[in-house]
Amino acid sequence: MEDRSHKVLLALVMLFLFAVIVLQYVCPGTECQLLRLRALSPAAAADPYRAEDETPARFVPRFNFSADDLLRRVDFNIKGDDLIVFLHIQKTGGTTFGRHLVRNIQLEQPCECRAGQKKCTCHRPGKRETWLFSRFSTGWSCGLHADWTELTNCVPSVVDSKKEVRLRPSSTWRSALQQGSVKPLKCISEFLLNINALCAGDTWGGLNTLFYPPLGRNFYYITILRDPVSRYLSEWRHVQRGATWKASLHVCDGRSPTTEELPSCYTGDDWSGCSLQEFMDCPYNLANNRQVRMLSDLSLVGCYNLSVMPEEQRNKVLLDSAKENLKRMAFFGLTEFQRKTQYLFEKTFNMNFISPFTQYNSTRASSVEIDKQTQQRIEALNFLDMELYDYAKDLFLQRYQYMRQKEHQEARRKRQEQRKILRAKQAHLREQGENSS
Repeated sequence: MEDRSHKVLLALVMLFLFAVIVLQYVCPGTECQLLRLRALSPAAAADPYRAEDETPARFVPRFNFSADDLLRRVDFNIKGDDLIVFLHIQKTGGTTFGRHLVRNIQLEQPCECRAGQKKCTCHRPGKRETWLFSRFSTGWSCGLHADWTELTNCVPSVVDSKKEVRLRPSSTWRSALQQGSVKPLKCISEFLLNINALCAGDTWGGLNTLFYPPLGRNFYYITILRDPVSRYLSEWRHVQRGATWKASLHVCDGRSPTTEELPSCYTGDDWSGCSLQEFMDCPYNLANNRQVRMLSDLSLVGCYNLSVMPEEQRNKVLLDSAKENLKRMAFFGLTEFQRKTQYLFEKTFNMNFISPFTQYNSTRASSVEIDKQTQQRIEALNFLDMELYDYAKDLFLQRYQYMRQKEHQEARRKRQEQRKILRAKQAHLREQGENSS
């Protein structure tokens, strides 16, 4: 029996040596040696984007999306007027992702982040303009945790107003003109000199920027979503420690909601120390279905005025709007899939991160133990978010699968081209050898 196993092992070794000899004969060049090394390397065999939770290796889609819905590759012009706008929903891991955007991206001109300061300076190469609209770059310029309704109405005007401030004559020059201490002719000549500088390519952006708003600007909205139960528990723990977000404006159709439209869940400065039961019992709690509310167009349902339409109709309009806005966004990620989120962002914007994202499965929300009845109550309170997250997760994984397939197809095409080049080289060498002989 032992002799038989030795013979089988010897046969396998001989077969392997024979295969190596044949491969060396068929492809003797250094290119093929490199290809063999890559194929045998552990890095090539391991998938860096392996499953990060209990998701099965073979994903089965539930929703039908077109190729346009799945393919996300934008021509982000960081040197022009394009802007990435980060919609930061509370307790979705947005703080971690926001820091990645300002501290962990390979850029020609990296963001300048100083110790002790929350905001970083993220200027375009050669310009004093930001390419990123987020908490850690521009601050809460449209209000604390501004939602889709607020951002889409606020961001263009904020960006334009900042550009106007840069282009406005200095206060010293303007006051001197008003007081008559500067002659008008000198003012005109100085103005013409400024115009000349603009036309010559000054960092203000040229003469057209002075008189006309930029025509080629694109706003690319992005966001991060999270499992609704985990997000809800995380928000409760955050509020329990004293957070309120009462500085949020909730502007819709040009105004903030009245106290009758949006009553408070607590009296006093904050709701610190509240129990989970108290948190769930407040009917005005904005934690309920927060992700749907912050991603939908609230003007479609009369903003925070609940008397505009029946509750069932309002819920449907909000959910449909949130799904559509999410699908049309340039990018969104999921907290539960950090590496896939990194991959899709890099492929979408053609911008690479320096260090890989880390999947943290141990969070404050995961440390909260709840019974099945409490979980069902939280799911019922967030039934719109539950449906949105199922939709988002399906779209997210389909996009990831689609992009990976595209990547594999491109790699296969390149290998085929390399083989053609190698075969052509070998045929040329044989022809030269035959001619010389």
